[in-house]
Amino acid sequence: MATSFSELAMRHPCFGQHAASTGRIHLPVCPGCNIACRFCERSINTTENRPGVASCVLKPEETVSVVKLALELEPSITVAGIAGPGDSLAGDNAIKTFEIIKKEFPQLIKCMSTNGLLLSERADELIALGIDSLTVTVNAVDPEIEAQLNDFILYHGKKIEGVEGAKILIKNQLDGIRKIAEAGITVKVNTVLVPEINGSHIEDIAYKVAEAGAEKYNIIPLIPQAKLKDKKAPDCVDLEEAYKAAGKYIELFLHCNRCRADAIGIPGKTEVSKLVYDLFSRKVNFTENFSHG
Repeated sequence: MATSFSELAMRHPCFGQHAASTGRIHLPVCPGCNIACRFCERSINTTENRPGVASCVLKPEETVSVVKLALELEPSITVAGIAGPGDSLAGDNAIKTFEIIKKEFPQLIKCMSTNGLLLSERADELIALGIDSLTVTVNAVDPEIEAQLNDFILYHGKKIEGVEGAKILIKNQLDGIRKIAEAGITVKVNTVLVPEINGSHIEDIAYKVAEAGAEKYNIIPLIPQAKLKDKKAPDCVDLEEAYKAAGKYIELFLHCNRCRADAIGIPGKTEVSKLVYDLFSRKVNFTENFSHG
């Protein structure tokens, strides 16, 4: 049985003010991705504080040692999350990792992020695994707009570009959200706000994802980089307009820290990932590989 939203609000730092003193560990076990977002620039480093970045890529079986170290250094950790650096459903590492976490650390909430391309067809696996909360990144519900944010998808061995790929992605995202929400699992949706592309589209996204069953909506300001490096980041006015548009249909999530894929600690208060991975690196050689597919 999935953790209720009210319990998440008490124990998950991303779901409620009551959980402001609880921590999370992001386990970077997913190197590969199956969509080509035009704003995404994944990287292995220890300096940048943004999604898509980690100091290493772990094997599922290595996560036990990492979690043990993290809990020793930060006992307030209540959540084990997987948020990349690639997509959590593009391979099997996330599923394998959560099977291990469920056995070794049953007290931890299991939280996953995905782009949603494979969510509809893998929803039953997540439900059976007992995922407690799921975040899906939905940047458009209009294929013409999505095609400006994503060059292509890799879907069942085929590279599908432009609007055709965008149609598949959007359908799978909404169908997947619906399946997960109907199973009683809390769904949060992230949208990367690119004012020049999807700035006037936020209301439509919020309406559609709320209709599908999402309970929380998080608007993430664009970090100009990769192919969208020349697009402007949203300013305060852009964000306020987006919040107003989305808030008509869904509860807003307003305290995102745009965390790394290997973040460990209490968001905005403590960060012990460097210490954990420094201790861990003395024993294990990291795997540092990315791929599309």
